[in-house]
Amino acid sequence: MAEILKADDAMERALALLEDGQVVAIPTETVYGLAGDATRGDAVARIFEAKGRPRFNPLIAHVSGIVMASGIAVFDPLSEKLAQAFWPGPLTLVLPLARGATIHPLVTAGLDTVALRMPQGFGAQLIARLGRPLAAPSANSSGRITATTAEAVDADLGRKIPLIVDGGQTEVGLESTIIKVEGETLRLLRPGGIAAGVIEAIAGIPLLRGASAGVEAPGMLASHYAPGAAVRIGATRVMPGEALLAFGASRIADADKAVATLNLSASGNLREAATNLFSFMQALDRSGAPTIAVEPIPETGLGEAINDRLRRAAAPRDS
Repeated sequence: MAEILKADDAMERALALLEDGQVVAIPTETVYGLAGDATRGDAVARIFEAKGRPRFNPLIAHVSGIVMASGIAVFDPLSEKLAQAFWPGPLTLVLPLARGATIHPLVTAGLDTVALRMPQGFGAQLIARLGRPLAAPSANSSGRITATTAEAVDADLGRKIPLIVDGGQTEVGLESTIIKVEGETLRLLRPGGIAAGVIEAIAGIPLLRGASAGVEAPGMLASHYAPGAAVRIGATRVMPGEALLAFGASRIADADKAVATLNLSASGNLREAATNLFSFMQALDRSGAPTIAVEPIPETGLGEAINDRLRRAAAPRDS
């Protein structure tokens, strides 16, 4: 079983485990990450093993700042501008891999690009102390609901990892926004904790949507973020036996018949909804309902990222 330590008491223990090639679950401002030394193949392999993650799905390398990042990836003026505006924070940049970068090939899944992010809080301090980047996908079994509390990590991965650093409920509650910089264009590969419009305002250009080919970054598999129950999005009526993931002040038909109901935000606040999304899905999954009906959520602002996660949770799953 994993040892669980409060963030204030966990630094030295986490460092010792990372230096030994082990993995550690850590809090960030977005979600909890399963961290290992991104320069060591054995550490990255342990991440894949613990998550049961497909090897063709790349990982994000987390850095302590632009100096570390510049030794890993090639920055042009546009990517530097975005890093200066949004780091530390929930923005991941997909950039050309630098020649001589010590990132292990398992992190990039054989691509000639690398996904980089600078986190806030404990994660940033840990990377700075270690002096090397951390590969840190979300701390959950592959394809399942992302963990936003230490308790959720423990329930899923506690028997597979040595340490969980407890930093409380994460602030953002959604994974990072992933942007690929392609010359003078920007491509949104995954909506996340920073709304697309905010990035466009800084970049001065519109974001193109979707990958140009295949899986180019984490979180792009069609089925992802899924609970054990089926997920039915855009629901207009609750069917017999369903749980209800609600949003806003008004309810869909037969909402009173749901076996369990949680409201992402009674006031319709998308930031609040993003923070609650994964923990509420986990709670409704524990209700035993075979299906979770989800009320419509606006596509504006952070709603784009929320709906992206819900569509992937509702997608057909591998048998």
